[in-house]
Amino acid sequence: MRLRPIDLAREHGLSTQAVRNYEDAEILPPAARSPHGYRNYTPRHAAALRTFLALIPAHGHATAGAIMRAVNGGTTEEALRLIDESHAQLAGDRRTLEAVERALRDLAPPRELEPGVTFIGPLARRLGLRPATLRKWERAGLLLPRRDPRTGYRVYTSPDVRDVLLAHQLRRGGYGLEQIAQVLERVRTAGGPEPLQATLRDWRDRLTARGLAMLTGAAALDTYLTTP
Repeated sequence: MRLRPIDLAREHGLSTQAVRNYEDAEILPPAARSPHGYRNYTPRHAAALRTFLALIPAHGHATAGAIMRAVNGGTTEEALRLIDESHAQLAGDRRTLEAVERALRDLAPPRELEPGVTFIGPLARRLGLRPATLRKWERAGLLLPRRDPRTGYRVYTSPDVRDVLLAHQLRRGGYGLEQIAQVLERVRTAGGPEPLQATLRDWRDRLTARGLAMLTGAAALDTYLTTP
């Protein structure tokens, strides 16, 4: 069966140019050309497009494209490595969310957390961030570390570290700096975790949706790998 670009495009509400672009990006395998230069697609190309679109909600546009390029290039092992990384990221996000929820459930008053202090370098390394990121968050009003009067260094107490952990989690959840600043201010003002509960429920729902999307994407990829 020979398919035209419009046949693939219509199934997903895409433009024919988008289909051509996906082929140029090696997301679709190369198509044969007619004597007049027209692309002749096959059911395998249709399966490739379905697979790519199914992988996007699970792994993101860039990684989905990289997976398809690996498969089409004959390096299935690389595609599986990329998928493994996404699963590891999702598992890490779940662990982080659970840690934040536990921290909020056991949140102590600031005066009980005061003794623990750290500085920007060790804190950034602990989270896998750059110190410049923490400074950016401070300028955006997310963080309020005090300065050591002798050295001028930023000093992060336990409540500050809590704020950094929450900010880091919310950024991973797709929240903007302004939104996070508002949430953290409400937490500081309220003196408790209640303002974050709706946000954390939303983040958990996102993780669940992504996990389900991974199942859908895996099924589509399995079908594509066995399509002649």
